[in-house]
This record gives sequence, structure tokens and C-alpha cells, in this order.
Amino acid sequence: MTAIYTALAWICAFVGLAAFAYRLPDLVRRRHDVALWALCTYFLCSGISFLVDLDLLRLHISAFFGLPNITSLITQVAVVVLTAAQQVVLVYWSSPPAEAPGMARRRVAFFGAALCVLVAASLAVGPATKSETATSTILLSIQDGRYALYMSFYLLICAVGQFETVRLSLRFTRVANRQWLAFGMRTVTVGASMILVYCVTRGIQIAGTRLHFDAAALDPVQWTCGSVGALLQIVGWTIPAWGIRITRARGWIDSYRSYLRLRPLWYALHRASPDIALDPPRSWPRDLLPTRDPHYRLYRRVIEIRDGQLMLRSCLSLDDFVREARSLDLPEDPASPLGEALQVRAALSRRPEAEADEAGGADGAAADGDGLPARPEYEDFREEVAWLTEVAASFTALDGKVRRRAATRIAT
Repeated sequence: MTAIYTALAWICAFVGLAAFAYRLPDLVRRRHDVALWALCTYFLCSGISFLVDLDLLRLHISAFFGLPNITSLITQVAVVVLTAAQQVVLVYWSSPPAEAPGMARRRVAFFGAALCVLVAASLAVGPATKSETATSTILLSIQDGRYALYMSFYLLICAVGQFETVRLSLRFTRVANRQWLAFGMRTVTVGASMILVYCVTRGIQIAGTRLHFDAAALDPVQWTCGSVGALLQIVGWTIPAWGIRITRARGWIDSYRSYLRLRPLWYALHRASPDIALDPPRSWPRDLLPTRDPHYRLYRRVIEIRDGQLMLRSCLSLDDFVREARSLDLPEDPASPLGEALQVRAALSRRPEAEADEAGGADGAAADGDGLPARPEYEDFREEVAWLTEVAASFTALDGKVRRRAATRIAT
């Protein structure tokens, strides 16, 4: 189990310091953003609180300062500071701008006073026992009544801070207008709740030591809740920053995939009406190469497909559509994606005849799709893309069906 706790401590230390380094460039650009200063302080102190108490480093740090178990005090100071910083961030995010500075100052004053008392008490009592590991040092030290009282005060400060974090996070989650921000605050809430469990279980251990019953079985619970809770909080505070990148990446992939799916339909329309394209078609292997801005290319492809469909409707009537549907044994529903794909195929088949009729002065099919229902109108571009993707899939399936029929006819 010790290996698991050590691994969790290393992960928490790395994630906390990495989050601090990630937000540091923003801090340089936004030097007057109080909430960002507090958030960076939180990340830095969170990483330090785990780093200095690692068994690999703690004895060396204590030897450097010449004070046994000084890392315990450094860790506890860092925890109190990060708890105050957390309060400042939540106050600035969840309270009216006019009220936030005053509320933040009051919280900083409260935790600052508590920190002064904590440091003075620690220097007075100190860990009563020196041990190789941070876990055993605390368990042995709380057997001393003075240090048990000191630890109870420290846990009370942590519990008050985490309770306020839960309360403010829940309040802010209800008013958050961004998906990733709300998700991040929920993660912070879960992390704060786990740290509250840590405070309770550690308090039970202290009480058990003073009342002479063994509460060592709770040690895995309190260390796991403390480490995982802290990790969840760090991740939760970073989610709004990197979550939007996931949304953008997913949008990029969706646009690129839709762009490729529309190619068969677009290519057939371009062959019939080359003027619809802003740029000449690229070869299929080149078209597979991802572009820097697939959203723009997808937008152009949708516009060009619609332009091509409008041009083809001028040489198609409802009778032409019905004949094409019956020849392929398909439903005569021009308003479905399959029906719209069938319209394109019928118009492409009819176009040479219509051009010949026009050149000879004969009357072709009625203009603008006589008798055909108007295509669906979509105000939302994503709905338009989804509809045309179904049309393109149906068009590709129709091509395959026609080829199979032709192959069967030749074979017989």
C-alpha cells in the first residue's frame, strides 16, 4: 500500500506543478487578474505540498534546513495557503464584481490569521517523533497530546476551507454558462468532498489515539481520499482551460469527416456543372490530406452541393423522378435523403437529353423541378450537414446498386 500512496503523491506533485507552468504564461499577460493570481498560487502550493513530503526528498530537505520534520510544517502551510487561494478564485468567479474584493479580503484575513497561529503552534510543539516516512511520523506524533491538539486545529482549518469550496462550487456550477466550466466545478466539488472525508478520518484517528483504541485501519482511507481529492481538484481547476481544446478538436474531426463523406455527391455534381466549384477538384489522395481549416472547406462544399442541386432541378420533373425510382424499385418519396439522392441521379441521367432538347429548340422538362417538393430548409448549419451526409451516403449506395445491376445484366 505504501507504494500506492507514494505513486499518488508523485502524481499529485507533478500535476500541480504542471498546471502552474501551464497557466504561468496567462499570468504574465493578465497581471491584474486577481482570480488568476490566486489560481496559480493554488497550483504551486498544491504541487509543493506533495513534493516536499515525498519520502525520497523529505529527509534531505529537513537536513538542509537543520530542522527535523520541517517538511510537515511546509506541507501544512502550503495546504492552508492553497485553501485560501481556492476561496479567492471561487469568490471572484461566483460573486458580483462589486462584492468580490471585500469577500476575498475577509477570507484571506481569516486564513492568514489561522496560518499565523498554526505556525506558532507548530514551532512550539513540533512533531514529537522523527520517522523515515511522513505517514508514520504523523501517526506516532499524534500520540502526544499537544501535537494531537495542533493537528486537530489544522484539520479544522482544512475542513472549513473545503466545506466553503463545496458550497461555492455548487453555487457557481448552477450559474456557469459553459459546459467545460460546469464540469470542472463538479470535479472540484467531488475533490473537496473527498478531502472532507480525509479530515474526518484523520480526526477519528486522533480521537482513537487519545481514547486508546486502534484506528490505524482508517489510514488507507484518509491517505487515498486526501491524495485523490487533491488530484481531482487540480484537474477540475484546469478543465475549463483545456476542455475547450477538446471541443475544438472534436469539431475539427467532425468537419473533416463530413467533408470527406460529401465528396462523392459533390464530385458528381461538379462533373455535371463545373462552375459550382470555387476551386478545381483535387485528386482523391490529396483530398484525404487534412487541411488547416476544414470548417471553411466543409462550408464551401455544402454551398457548392446546393448550387449544383439547384442547377440540376431545372432539367428534372416529378415524372422523371418517378420513372427513375420505379426503374430501381425504390420508394417514390422525393422528400427523404434517398429521394433527394435519387433526384440527383435522375437529373444527371436526364441532363444530356435536356441539353439536346434545348439546343434543338424543343421544350424540356418543366423548369425548377416541376412537381417536386422543395428541399428542406435548415437554419442550423450542422443540421444541413447531417442531412446532406445522409443524401451523399444514399447517392453512393445508389451508384453501387446500379453497377451491380449492370454487372448482372452483362453476365446474363
